[in-house]
Amino acid sequence: MPLPHFLILIVAVILAAGLTIWVASAAGVPLLVLGLLVLMAAAVAHLATRRHH
Repeated sequence: MPLPHFLILIVAVILAAGLTIWVASAAGVPLLVLGLLVLMAAAVAHLATRRHH
């Protein structure tokens, strides 16, 4: 992957994270709840991509 594409990808992820936090706080969602939701989503994604032997 060329460096400019990689850097644009990093900027896009940071902006998406900031937008998500801004929208959640504007909607009144506590950061603790948002963090727990993110951890649960990461766990589900991890378990969904595991290969069973």
